Amino acid sequence: MSHPKYETVIGLEVHAQLSTLSKVFNADSTEFGNMPNTNICVHTLAHPGTLPRLNKKVVEFGIKIGLAFGSNLARFQYFDRKNYFYPDLPKGYQTTQDKTPICRGGGLKIKLKDGVEKFINLTKIHIEEDAGKSMHLEGSSDSLVDLNRAGVPLVEIVTEPEIRSADEAYAFLTEVRKLVRYLEICDGNMEEGSMRCDVNISLRPWNESEFGKKVEVKNLNSFNNVRKAIELEYERQSKILDAGNEVLSETRTFNTVDLKTYSLRTKEDLNDYRYFPEPDLQPFTLTEEWINNVKKLMPALPNELYERFTKKYNLPDYDAGVLTDTKEIALFFDDLCQKTKHYKQASNWMMGPVKSYLNELTLAIKDFPVSIEKLAEVIELVESNKVSNTVAVQKIYPEMLKNPSKTAIQLAEEMNLIQESGSDFIKPLIESVLASMPEKVKEYKAGKKGLLGLFVGEVMKKAQGKADPKKTNLMVIEMLEG
Repeated sequence: MSHPKYETVIGLEVHAQLSTLSKVFNADSTEFGNMPNTNICVHTLAHPGTLPRLNKKVVEFGIKIGLAFGSNLARFQYFDRKNYFYPDLPKGYQTTQDKTPICRGGGLKIKLKDGVEKFINLTKIHIEEDAGKSMHLEGSSDSLVDLNRAGVPLVEIVTEPEIRSADEAYAFLTEVRKLVRYLEICDGNMEEGSMRCDVNISLRPWNESEFGKKVEVKNLNSFNNVRKAIELEYERQSKILDAGNEVLSETRTFNTVDLKTYSLRTKEDLNDYRYFPEPDLQPFTLTEEWINNVKKLMPALPNELYERFTKKYNLPDYDAGVLTDTKEIALFFDDLCQKTKHYKQASNWMMGPVKSYLNELTLAIKDFPVSIEKLAEVIELVESNKVSNTVAVQKIYPEMLKNPSKTAIQLAEEMNLIQESGSDFIKPLIESVLASMPEKVKEYKAGKKGLLGLFVGEVMKKAQGKADPKKTNLMVIEMLEG
């Protein structure tokens, strides 16, 4: 992506499957992984005389995502028929929102690795049904169709052509996935197809306002594939333009095996979808009462929690970014901050010992055995200088995991780990250490001040972690230089 002559213009179309229990227009299950063609009924199979019925939860999920993106919600809506040859939709058309998408406008702030922030505006978000899945088995001339996915509800999130690099596209998708997971309207698992992306990409000379010819790369099912497809298209299109030729406006597919894009059809060949209002579904209206009821149930969103963590708890940007990566961790930390005022230390525990334990055992935070109250207690134990941080992490914390019913102070007392800050306890230990290392003491007094850590470390060993490190450090200096 280092070609100097052209600016990349990118728009994304993100398809997110909604996590409803039933499909958008009938009661079929949406459960993933069932045997092929088991989540179907006469409506999915388009038997004559069957009629659709709109799933109210789908609309509520649409309201949620519109509120989260700051979009304008359409009060009056109806569905349209999109007519096209769908080999995996038996009725031969898709029910979607063409003229009255549930959301218009809004957008999302992204942050790149170098810290640069950018706001990506949306064109619209609309509700539609998914198609089934065609499977082409290796060595067979037949295609098989699984209709379990046919009729599963989707929202399609369409951005303005404001994305200018593969990194920006990656960052936007990351934020979208985080957002839909916070809202609990989509699991965001691209490997299962519950979030997919089409990329529209064109090139133009720098400082020109007119767009180049647009190429669409369809059905990308991972963030890395989106990044790679954009990079490949940039190189392919720039070579065409460098040669003095015109880029063909077309739809392409990305091959994950040889990492190349291949032409599917030119844009000029696209069928007229012949949209018209769906006659079997009544128009509907979003009332203010309905929108407000959904708004009351909205969770705290990533940006809101990020602001709280950086402004109220004074955390660094890095900590806030890590802690808001998943909703469950963010809310656990937020609750922890209601039990302790040592916010940075709480963040260190979350990003260090807690996450290490969860990652090692592949557990979610809901399965963490230590309660928020007891985790706050061990933080308070360290901050009140009753135990050192090292002792808390290496000795008390492992015991808390084994005995989550016991408090931190109980465990510290049982294991005889409470720090002694009194001079009467520490002074004899320092004297013993200095007496055993006369040559090192001479070197220190001759100017080798880096030996201080050695002396303090030896004292802490003799104290078995019970000496206050700060007090010990000061006393060692005092006795060496007094």
